[in-house]
Amino acid sequence: MSFKFFDKLSQDFSELLNDKKEHNVVIEVDKEKNKKSFTAHSVVLRYRSSYFDKELENATTNKTNFKTIIKPNKNNIKTIIKPNISVQIFEIILKYIYGGIVNIENTDTKTIYELMINANELEFKELSVKLESYLIESKASWLRTHFSLIYHSIVTGNEFKGLKKFYNDIIAKHPNLIFESGDFTSLQETALVSILKRDDLQFEEIKIWDYIIKWGIAQNPTLPNNLEKWSNENFKALKITLQQCLPLIRYFHISSQDIWNKVKPYERILEKQLWNDIVLRTISPNKPVESLVLPARIISNPVLPSRTISTPGLSSPELPSRTISTPRLTSPELPSRTISTPKLTSPELLSRTISTPRLTSPELPSRTISTPGLPSRVNEPFSTIINKEHVAELSSWIDRISTIYSIANIPYEFQLILRGSRNGFHPKTFWEMCHGHAGTILIAKVAGTDEIIGGYNPLAWENSTGGGYEARGTHMETNNSFIFSLKNGNIRNSTLSRVKDPSKALLYCHSDARNICGPHFGNCEFTMGSNVSDFTQDKFCRCDYNPRYGTFYENPIRTTNGCFSIVDYEVFKINNTKKQIPNCTIR
Repeated sequence: MSFKFFDKLSQDFSELLNDKKEHNVVIEVDKEKNKKSFTAHSVVLRYRSSYFDKELENATTNKTNFKTIIKPNKNNIKTIIKPNISVQIFEIILKYIYGGIVNIENTDTKTIYELMINANELEFKELSVKLESYLIESKASWLRTHFSLIYHSIVTGNEFKGLKKFYNDIIAKHPNLIFESGDFTSLQETALVSILKRDDLQFEEIKIWDYIIKWGIAQNPTLPNNLEKWSNENFKALKITLQQCLPLIRYFHISSQDIWNKVKPYERILEKQLWNDIVLRTISPNKPVESLVLPARIISNPVLPSRTISTPGLSSPELPSRTISTPRLTSPELPSRTISTPKLTSPELLSRTISTPRLTSPELPSRTISTPGLPSRVNEPFSTIINKEHVAELSSWIDRISTIYSIANIPYEFQLILRGSRNGFHPKTFWEMCHGHAGTILIAKVAGTDEIIGGYNPLAWENSTGGGYEARGTHMETNNSFIFSLKNGNIRNSTLSRVKDPSKALLYCHSDARNICGPHFGNCEFTMGSNVSDFTQDKFCRCDYNPRYGTFYENPIRTTNGCFSIVDYEVFKINNTKKQIPNCTIR
């Protein structure tokens, strides 16, 4: 039998940390005004960390490895300088070295993440692995929110395998997080290659090709902007840059149209045999080829949760009860019943009211509960973003007339379907509440500016759309959609941009991506999204107009391609109020 006294041992060694008499190492951390020195004992450092063991062993002369500087003096006290570690984090590390205790109870998540990085650098594997597991198990939401920051910092090297798996699983499922991020082109080649190797990458292959070309060009900033002016040397430079990526593209699973429109312009960066085989396959799909044919990526098509409208008894919070009950608030039946109830003095009327079977029907509770809220809705403005002048202008665009309707002659009623400040900003709310509505206008107010932007969709929004033609969703074809910005405040003029490629006018995103992706017009020429499932909380909405990568609308609606968040948004159903005059003959 053995007795263990680890608590007392930890306490004694922790007190040794405060002993200033016997120290023989000074460690300076942080930079400039935050700089602070700590005393330590080489024997403790060397036996607790292989990193310090190697550094102190080699500290016979001044030495620097960019992150560490060691300066021995005549008293054999060595000074280690670590400017990349903050005072707060190094205090935690020292307590771990001497006492084996790390208390992160009141520590913010970013500091815990930085502690993990520094622990790994100092080769405290036990601590680093423990913190990595803690972040994955307890701070997954924070990890997803700070995707770009963390992924780019851990992607190189062989460490943090748990975090890499965590993020690679997210990327495979939601590749737009990395491909459509603002810093995509700064991604390390090794990280990009690891993503391209995945068979379960949920992205259309031609989009992968587009982004690979974009990444390669960004690594060669001297390449001409106009592809027609590229020399053989320019193509050769791009080919060398992409030599690890090109073999991972599934060329034989790209449509013939996209091969000719998007791949052929870069024919010279492909091996001649590969290009000949690609052409052969577009002409004769069943003929064998010599090039390696990679399998198509495995695109999952998960079944959407049931949205059976006739089942009111379900208690799931995802049931679109608000969607079902909201249109009824404007029904003429409810106000008439509510208003007329106090006036029922006739016994016959009373008996009719009492015997009304609809009041006890299981389909009516949401209408009965929401009735008291009706009076306040009467005085609500039709919009918190646009005014009647905007409605007149939008109506003119819908009818394709050159002059703007007068306010008195607006032929349409804008019926509110959804308002973010009332119904919430979760992307899934958009798909649920707009499902089935055709002929709609979407209006969004950009945060921090006077900009009001939006789009018109003549088609019905579909919440049940699966993966379709591409992993991100299904392209919807229409000749009549348009996107726009409206004059407001400092924005003196409105901008209209009609669809020019009807086959890709809109993208109804994959059902599995609707926690992130909202409405999507063209090739990101107007799209709303959020990594944290709230359009107002992160800058993931965009109006990206870049002719190099294909544009499906006539012109940009913003002066910048930068991402943004919104303050509020509204969706209106456009109802035609024109009276139809029957045909007649005048005699």
